[in-house]
Amino acid sequence: MERYAINGGKPLYGEVCISGAKNAAVAIIPASLLVDGPCRIENIPNISDVISLKYILTYLGATIKYESNNENAMIIDTSGVNSYTATCDRVKNLRASYYLLGALLGRFKKAEVVFPGGCDFGFRPMDQHFKGFEALGAKVKVEHGIIKVSADRLKGSRIYLDVVSVGATINLMLAAVKAEGVTIIENAAKEPHVVDVANFLNAMGAKIRGAGTDVIKITGVPVLRGRATYSIIPDQIEAGTFMIAAAATKGDVTVRNVIPKHMESLSAKLMEMGIEVIQGEDWIRVKYNGQINKVSIKTLPYPGFPTDLHPLTAVLLCLADGTSTITEGVWDSRFQYVDELKRMGALIKVEGRMAVIEGVGKLTGAPIKATDLRAGAAMTIAGLCAEGHTEVFDVKYIDRGYEKFDTKLRSLGADITRVTD
Repeated sequence: MERYAINGGKPLYGEVCISGAKNAAVAIIPASLLVDGPCRIENIPNISDVISLKYILTYLGATIKYESNNENAMIIDTSGVNSYTATCDRVKNLRASYYLLGALLGRFKKAEVVFPGGCDFGFRPMDQHFKGFEALGAKVKVEHGIIKVSADRLKGSRIYLDVVSVGATINLMLAAVKAEGVTIIENAAKEPHVVDVANFLNAMGAKIRGAGTDVIKITGVPVLRGRATYSIIPDQIEAGTFMIAAAATKGDVTVRNVIPKHMESLSAKLMEMGIEVIQGEDWIRVKYNGQINKVSIKTLPYPGFPTDLHPLTAVLLCLADGTSTITEGVWDSRFQYVDELKRMGALIKVEGRMAVIEGVGKLTGAPIKATDLRAGAAMTIAGLCAEGHTEVFDVKYIDRGYEKFDTKLRSLGADITRVTD
């Protein structure tokens, strides 16, 4: 077991560079199964979810290696993959493993993948994935905890998603990219990592248009060619994490290697709170200005306020002047972090999908735990801004999505140590 030991009360100052997007990387790596020949992917974050996917693809027969002088550049050659069955434990423990369904189906017209795991913050159905696969001509069944999808041929179709789903949008792009004819996905997710996956596939020879809008058109191609280099976009959620950390610790941090447009919903809310936000072409500076005003927030699909920043923003609002609310508009249960913050003196009441947060001015150090990836980052920020000593347990969740999180925080002046028991 590993934990963070934090001595709080130290403002963060300086500059931090954001890694590649976790949510893009965990989809683009499975997408390489559709490519004939090796492809080189840059700006891959060195996180445990990526390590798990590397293991899974190697288990299937792929050859993967990092460049000797760059741990964030990976060369993937899937020409040796001859299995469409992914049922090992790494698959079961990784939510993004469901992208193997679309990729293997697109390659072999068959896929057998154990039901995915990942963070637990409510019911996360896959009915939209299955509906889309069936529209493309596949049959879907679940036996003994394994999802089995097969088709004699995949044929383009018009698919309307009943709810906006990032996972289903990407999975259907993967399955349709080599299908016969034209596939149109309506009510598609618009998140930056959806666009990034489409751009990766297009770089390999796919014909995808409309990514980033609610209608995506995919014209099937017989083959995708490798021998191309693609660089993953910066991580929107990691950038938001350090922006919130700067404000919560009453610091002044410049976040570099970001796409400011991706951060507009957070930047607007921080400014509404009275936090100074200055942005350049690929950087954003966040500076505490002596106050944190109360606000009301509702999480929504992009370009709305990101659900992944919900727990982190809750920490900041514990320090605000007055009573704030966060309404969760994406997942039905994302409030496991609340009991942990209460150990630190937070006053939070959950009413259905809404958290009512009464500003208490300060938090105090306590032993707390990471209940999921983003809640873990939130607990770390809570420890950084709290008075006294905090220990954050189960940091394995944080490792799933943040590269060298404690190292980057120390570079900004945080008193944080990773402890192995």
